[in-house]
Amino acid sequence: MANKIQITADSTIDLSPELYERFNIKILPFVVMLGDKSFTDGVDVKPEDIFRHFDKTGELPKTGARSPEDFADFFKGFTDQGFDVVHIGIGAELSSGYSNAVLASQNNPHVYVVDSRTLSSGSGLLAMYASELVSAGKFTAEQIAKKVGERAYYGQSSFIIEKLKFLYKGGRCSMLSMLGANLMHIKPSIKVTDGTNKVGKKYIGSMESCVKKYMEDILREFNNPDHTRVMITYSSITDGMKKSVQEVLEKYGKFKEVLYTQAGSVISSHCGPNTAGILYLNDGDKGHY
Repeated sequence: MANKIQITADSTIDLSPELYERFNIKILPFVVMLGDKSFTDGVDVKPEDIFRHFDKTGELPKTGARSPEDFADFFKGFTDQGFDVVHIGIGAELSSGYSNAVLASQNNPHVYVVDSRTLSSGSGLLAMYASELVSAGKFTAEQIAKKVGERAYYGQSSFIIEKLKFLYKGGRCSMLSMLGANLMHIKPSIKVTDGTNKVGKKYIGSMESCVKKYMEDILREFNNPDHTRVMITYSSITDGMKKSVQEVLEKYGKFKEVLYTQAGSVISSHCGPNTAGILYLNDGDKGHY
């Protein structure tokens, strides 16, 4: 008799508690350090805490993946109950979390680790897809891991950032770039390309108008979506930004489900407030099940 299958991920997949429950995805939270205090992503620290800490101290939090030992204990909790585990990991080039999960799986033949090649709810989309494959009841854990890994190459994950202060503090842009962007009111987009973060198109104007242009550009460039669902993920979002998002999606009119979700503390630590993204799988509507 085949084992039961459990889908797992780390907290950087940035889904809501309701989505974790709906898709039965179990999470191992990453760690966030504010000063000398340690917190658990999604449990006792929120993006608002990150932003308040930064405003008060000028200090970015430190974020950390869980150790191979933590992953091993996490996986064992399911495999000891007779489950095979398919774990959707943050992109291998973006965090040590993936390699730590792989190390943890080497002595447990019932664990299959997938490189999502992305982060945030881009990984979440793959975890939800994996859950749907489990529900279909037609696939082994190994087959699910293979199908999810193949789709990881088609993820469209991108964001638009209001201010470069957090990227500058994190060493991801120069002082000159930050000052120039602030003077020109530039809002850069960030795309996850080939498993790494890269700067995309830069927008000028209010955040509301820039969000609209950014989303229109993304939908035009990545024009073969799986219309099952689209994620709108944000660290924080104003009413004006949300209105721009809704106008673009209503005009596009093809996604069956629009899911709004707030990024967790780990992801928000690297981009700052009023960052928003549109994320979907760009491999069409057929042949996935």
